[in-house]
Amino acid sequence: MKVTSWILGVVTVAFALVTVVRMPEMFHATAEAAAADPQQAEVTINEFQFTPAEITVAPGTTVHWVNKDDIPHNVISKDSSFKSQKLNTNQDFSYTFAKAGEYDYVCSIHRGMVGKVIVK
Repeated sequence: MKVTSWILGVVTVAFALVTVVRMPEMFHATAEAAAADPQQAEVTINEFQFTPAEITVAPGTTVHWVNKDDIPHNVISKDSSFKSQKLNTNQDFSYTFAKAGEYDYVCSIHRGMVGKVIVK
């Protein structure tokens, strides 16, 4: 039991350190990505985070999520408008946003992973 608690503590501390170190990248939308091709945008899944964590796109834009992590993740909107299957390393998922709005999403495997697509 002590070993399990110790391992859980180490994992928690490691996750917290990664989050603090990568904080600036997690919360800055990349306007350059959306400007490069206004109908396409990409979100990378790596190190237990979506990058960018928030992205703004125009209606009709297709967003591609690509898992670059060594473990599976998924992408599930909180309003159930889109849901990927489990994405293994280098697998991707795409969704085209037709309507304006804000779409919060998570990795249901790792609930601490959150992101948002703003369509306007």
